[in-house]
Amino acid sequence: MTDLLGKLAGGELHKAYALALNDTGFMVRGKQVAALNGSFDRVTPFVGRSPKVFKATPEKLSVSIAPTLHTDRNAFVRGGKVGVDPQDVLQAQEFGGRRRDKRSEVILRRAGWLPAGYQTAIPRSPFPGSDDGRGNLNGPFLRSVLSFLQAYQSGQGHDQNMGRGAIANVRGYGKARITKRQKQQAGPFMGRSYFVAGGRAAVTWDNKPYRFGAGKTAHLQPGIWAALGIGKARQIRPVLMFVRAGSYQPRIDMDRVARDAGAQEYLDKRVRFRVREAAGV
Repeated sequence: MTDLLGKLAGGELHKAYALALNDTGFMVRGKQVAALNGSFDRVTPFVGRSPKVFKATPEKLSVSIAPTLHTDRNAFVRGGKVGVDPQDVLQAQEFGGRRRDKRSEVILRRAGWLPAGYQTAIPRSPFPGSDDGRGNLNGPFLRSVLSFLQAYQSGQGHDQNMGRGAIANVRGYGKARITKRQKQQAGPFMGRSYFVAGGRAAVTWDNKPYRFGAGKTAHLQPGIWAALGIGKARQIRPVLMFVRAGSYQPRIDMDRVARDAGAQEYLDKRVRFRVREAAGV
């Protein structure tokens, strides 16, 4: 190894070290991704692929791994799915305690629908067309529900609450946008109305406010519900439940995953390989 080092100029040696560090970073990142996908049920790609490698360079001989969606800058930056930081999502799983609110929960709380001390959960039998297959509501469906409920406020990243015409279309035809030709068709159409039971002021199926615990929805669990159809044939289905915020137990230790990966031994091997590669032997 000493003879090899003598053949290399300082800059080439630093390049070899940087490559070896990056090899090790990607190896550890693979172990962390495998641990994430093996520790939880139906992991979303947003979380499962969140560990990213911030590469070493000849000028900065260090490599780091962080759960984020961004690697365009050599530092951790906030961001991700609907404004949520993957590190915040994983924090409760690694250290225990209460998870941070999802963005939809922040919106519902600010609108007064989600009571203090509550978070949301999808029903055991998800509302048709709402589930993303991984235990969450899919984004377009959730946004349409929040828009119908007039939950968006200025500055929350989406302030396009449904107008009266769109709400009437949802109630009559099941979707906000419908053409004149579609309206002229015989159907059948399954209109729907979303309403909240619980929260600041529960509302009836036709979106009229009333005192919590009274009226037609007093028997319903707190949450967002859908009324399908009209009259005696109307069906009531849960969409998103309001549940007491639980406390998580630690389930994964990413530092331990890195230690168990044998990073130092792997790095030593990659340094020898990259130095020989740079020396052309």
